[in-house]
Amino acid sequence: MNTANKLTILRVLMIPAFLLVLYLNVPYANYWALAIFAVASLTDTLDGYIARHYNQITDFGKFMDPLADKCLVTAALLWFVEVGQMPAWALLVVIVREFGVSGLRMVAADKGRVIAAGWSGKVKTASTMVCIILMLLPIPTVLNHICVAVIVLTTIYSGVEYFMKNLDVLADVA
Repeated sequence: MNTANKLTILRVLMIPAFLLVLYLNVPYANYWALAIFAVASLTDTLDGYIARHYNQITDFGKFMDPLADKCLVTAALLWFVEVGQMPAWALLVVIVREFGVSGLRMVAADKGRVIAAGWSGKVKTASTMVCIILMLLPIPTVLNHICVAVIVLTTIYSGVEYFMKNLDVLADVA
C-alpha cells in the first residue's frame, strides 16, 4: 500500500472520530471536530499531490479518494442538519448532485470516456470545506446562512456545468 492510499484510508478513519467527538459532546467538541475535519481535508490535498508527484496513482485511489471526500463532507453536513444549522433540503441538493455526477461519469465510462473534475467542481469542494470549517465555529446565524447558501449555489452551479458540458454522453440513454 502506497503513501497516497494510506492517507486516503486515514481520512476514512477520521470520519468516525469526527462524529464521535461531536456526539460525545466532549469539552470544546466543535473545536476538536474542526481540527479533525481540517486535518482530514488536508490529507485529501496531500494524497492527491503525492499520488501525482510520485506516480502513486492506483485504481484503489481513483475509487476511494472521491468516496472518502464525499463521506467526510456528508458526515459533516448530516451533523449540521441534525443540530439545526442546515436545512435537510440543502443536504439533499448536495447528495442529488453527487449521485447525478457519479451516474454521468459511469455512463461516460461505459462509453470509453472519462469526465475529469472541472474547475467548478474544485471550487465547490474548496468552498464547501471552508464553509464546513466556519460552521464548526461559533459564528453568527447570518454567516451560517451564507455558508449554507454558498454550499447550495456552488453545488448547483457545478452540477449544471457537468451536465451541460457532457449532454452528449446522455444522448443515447433512454
